[in-house]
Amino acid sequence: MRTTLLTSAQVAGFVAAGYLRLDGIVPAELNDQAIGVLDAGIPRVPYGTPVTSAFPEGSFARRLIELPEVAGALHSLVGPDPTVDHHAVHVREPQGGEAQPLHADAIIDTRMDAFDVQLMYYPREVSADMGGTLVVPGSHLRRINESDTGRYQNLLGQTRLTCPAGTVMLLHHGIWHGGRRNDSSTRRYMFKIRFNPTVPQVRLWDTSDLADPAVVDALNTRFPWYEQATGRLEIHNRARLWRAMTADASFDIEYWTTRVNNRPGRVA
Repeated sequence: MRTTLLTSAQVAGFVAAGYLRLDGIVPAELNDQAIGVLDAGIPRVPYGTPVTSAFPEGSFARRLIELPEVAGALHSLVGPDPTVDHHAVHVREPQGGEAQPLHADAIIDTRMDAFDVQLMYYPREVSADMGGTLVVPGSHLRRINESDTGRYQNLLGQTRLTCPAGTVMLLHHGIWHGGRRNDSSTRRYMFKIRFNPTVPQVRLWDTSDLADPAVVDALNTRFPWYEQATGRLEIHNRARLWRAMTADASFDIEYWTTRVNNRPGRVA
């Protein structure tokens, strides 16, 4: 199976923003088949099922995740042979539905050296009046439990997905998000798969550009909803995650992680 691995700069962008967009990368042939497949439903599988058992060879879902760009991005983030935590088809009827409260999926997750990835696939174009998925960039490392953020209506810098048909988004499991209502006359479809890693998530991507200044620039990105002081927490948490993902215990931004890890005389 061919793959197109992500670069270090792309992975750093994922670590900073909490998601990666692959716009329009699914061929029209698959997009055309998707609606019938999603309407018919994709059989559920037990949590933690290997991909090869969850999605038989030749099935729609298997062909989707084996596209070179998708397979390469998944390998770069969760590694080879991830398991399928769960999957779901989300449909919003025309002129229907209510906006979901802003939330993070599942229960609070305190892992700093590992993460699950959620794939979201949109077989049709999503226009502004179709609502789409709202995402708060850079929110994924500020841990919450499910809809703790549900009382927030709007945050500076939030994005509401509009995209061409065949777009795939890969999201860190902790990102704050919510489906918007559909005010259009067209059904909105989204197919979601959550992947669990089965190997350490260390240097799984194309690391040839690891020393590129663009990597630190990406990791140092600030998003509009951050306050000046508390935004440093997000930079610190990214540095911690990047240390784990690169096996580089010396990596830092603005000395923050080195400072808070300083415990002279203590035995590890």
